[in-house]
Amino acid sequence: MTSNAHGESEALNLYEMAVSQWRSGAAAIQLEPWIATILSQPKNEIMVHFPVRMDDGEYRLFKGYRVQHNNVLGPYKGGIRYHKDVHIDEVKALATWMTFKCSLLHLPFGGGKGGVQFDPKQCSRGELMRLTRRFTHALGENIGPDYDIPAPDVNTNSQTMVWMMDTYMNSTTAGERDSMRGVVTGKTLECGGSEGRDKATGQGTVFCIEEWADHKKVDLGRATFLCQGFGNAGSWASSLLARHGSRLLATSNSRHAIYNDRGLDVESLRRHYAQTGDLSTFREAETIPMSQFWKIKADILIPGAIETQITADNVDDIQVKLVAEAANGPTTLQADQSLERRGIDLIPDILCNAGGVVVSYFEWVQNKKSEHWELEEVDRKLETKIKKAFRRVWAFRDERRVSSRTAAFAVALERIRLAYQQREIFP
Repeated sequence: MTSNAHGESEALNLYEMAVSQWRSGAAAIQLEPWIATILSQPKNEIMVHFPVRMDDGEYRLFKGYRVQHNNVLGPYKGGIRYHKDVHIDEVKALATWMTFKCSLLHLPFGGGKGGVQFDPKQCSRGELMRLTRRFTHALGENIGPDYDIPAPDVNTNSQTMVWMMDTYMNSTTAGERDSMRGVVTGKTLECGGSEGRDKATGQGTVFCIEEWADHKKVDLGRATFLCQGFGNAGSWASSLLARHGSRLLATSNSRHAIYNDRGLDVESLRRHYAQTGDLSTFREAETIPMSQFWKIKADILIPGAIETQITADNVDDIQVKLVAEAANGPTTLQADQSLERRGIDLIPDILCNAGGVVVSYFEWVQNKKSEHWELEEVDRKLETKIKKAFRRVWAFRDERRVSSRTAAFAVALERIRLAYQQREIFP
C-alpha cells in the first residue's frame, strides 16, 4: 500500500504504474515486442550497505540504491534522494521515467536514479556529509562522468552534489581530476554548477504552462493556481508563474496547507518559508485542512511534491482546467483516467518537470568544455527544448486522439525505437 500525504491510500506498485504508463505509449506506436522486452526491466539494480559514524560516536548501517534503467541513448542520468521511505520499486520507477524524459527532450542520456533510506531531518550537517561521502564511495565505479551522472532530488541539494563530486574526484588519480567535475550535476556555481539550475524544474514547468495557455487561449495574467508542495520545484514554479500575474490561492507541504482567496504573496511566502520551514505561521494566509486543499477551485493545479498524491480518493474533488506535474509520478492510474474522463488537461511529468535534467545536461556540457554560460543563454536554450517537446507531444495527442501522457511516452519511445533498430543487439 502506498499512502499519500493526506492519509489516503491506494493499492499499487510504483514500478508497475510506470510500466503501465509507458506501455500505453508503446501500444500507440505498435512498438516491437523485443524492444518492449528490453525496456521492461532496468539493466542494473545496485544495492549497497555502508557504515556511517554518527555524532554520538556510534556507527549506523545505511542502505542505498542506484538503478540504471537504460543507456541506449547515452550515459545514465538521474537524481539521488534521501528519504525514509526510499525503496527499490520507487527507485526503479523513477529511473524508468528518466529514460523516457531524456528521450522526449532529445538529450544524449538514459535513465538512472538513486537514493538512501533514512530521514535526513534527523541528521546533523556533519552526519549528512559523512553519509554522502560513504554512499559515493560505496557506489564506486557504478557512477562516472561518462557512465552514470547523479543529480539532486528530494532532500538533496547543491551541497550534497559537491560532496559527491569531491569524494569521487579524490578517489581518482591526480591527472584525471580536472575531467571528473561532471560526475554529478546540480553543483554550486563555485564548484562547476550552471546558472539557472536551482530554478530549472520550476522554470520548465512554467514554460510548459505558457505553451498550454497559448494553445487554450488562457490569459495567465488573470489565472489562479494551486501548488501542492513548496519545495524547490513548487516554490520556483509558483514564483515564476506569479510573475505572469497569476494568483497562488493555496499551497501545502507534508504538514500544513494554507489559503488566501485574494492570492498569496509568493515572494514573501518564500522568504518566510526559507527562514522558518513552517507554512502555518505565514500571517497572510489561513491554515486549512489538507483535504480541503484539493477542493479549491482554480485554473491550474501544480503537484510539486512526491509520488501518488492525486489518487482515486481525492481526484473527484479537483476543480481545475490543467494539472501540471512538477513532481514525478504524482497521479495514480485511476486518477489519470478520471482527469481524462472529466476533460481536465494534463501536462505529464516526463515533460512538465524535465527542466531539471535539461539544465543538468547544460551543466555537464559546460564542465566538459570548461565553459560558463550566462543565465540568459541557459534560459533561452531551456525554453527552446521544453517548448519544442511540448509541441511534439501535443501534436501527437491531437493527431492520434490519445491522452497527453500516452502521447509523451509514444514520442519518447519513437527515438528509443530508432536507436535500437539502428544499433541492434550485441553480439
